[in-house]
Amino acid sequence: MDNTPSSDDQGQPPVPMTKPEAKRPARADHAPVPEAEMRASDADRERVAELLRDAYAEGRLDAEEHSERIGAAYGAKTLGDLAPLTRDLPAHRSISFEKPPLGEPGGRPDGPVRLPARHEAPTMVAVFGAAARKGRWRVGSQLRAVAVFGGIEIDLTDAVFESPEVVIDVVSIFGGVEIRVPENVSLIGGGVGIFGGFDVKERIAADPYAPVVRVKGMAVFGGCEARPRKGKKLKEWVRKQLGTE
Repeated sequence: MDNTPSSDDQGQPPVPMTKPEAKRPARADHAPVPEAEMRASDADRERVAELLRDAYAEGRLDAEEHSERIGAAYGAKTLGDLAPLTRDLPAHRSISFEKPPLGEPGGRPDGPVRLPARHEAPTMVAVFGAAARKGRWRVGSQLRAVAVFGGIEIDLTDAVFESPEVVIDVVSIFGGVEIRVPENVSLIGGGVGIFGGFDVKERIAADPYAPVVRVKGMAVFGGCEARPRKGKKLKEWVRKQLGTE
């Protein structure tokens, strides 16, 4: 067998053997996340909601716009979702989502810290039991209370009103429903009592723009009582009194 190199291979230097390059591990991206993509907190949503309530109170938003933007604020996932909701409002210039250190001015809020108002279902049911709703919670335009051989307590004195009018529809059968409202909101309404009582202590607030709580329904072998709670005033509402508390 002839192992003589061919004429094509003669005079050519040998090709050095090279090792395949090892793949470098991908570097983690440590670039900061843009502020608009940061996740929004409950406090961020509540801050925007308060600005929207002020805008509604000042007539900058109508009822439909206010309701739409409030819903978008509480459903926002990121700070970028919140920013457009106040972009066309004067208060937008002063809003900031940055959290300064506690040691710097503005790092610690003045007065007691108020927790974000909680979401609640628009229906309350008590059957051979009890149900209560009190504290800091968001109340919408409709609330239904059904008590059958049970009791329901609805306390609106610390609630955050999202609508200028709240309608509470009560059905009490061999049960009882107790409703308490702040003394600076309007309370109106009435219902039917069949072998029972339906008592709404009506009161008209001095501020014509104050929220209105309207109670209606029926009580069969049961009762419903709605009245203002003395000494309790609502401070967070859809129309804040301009310049005063």
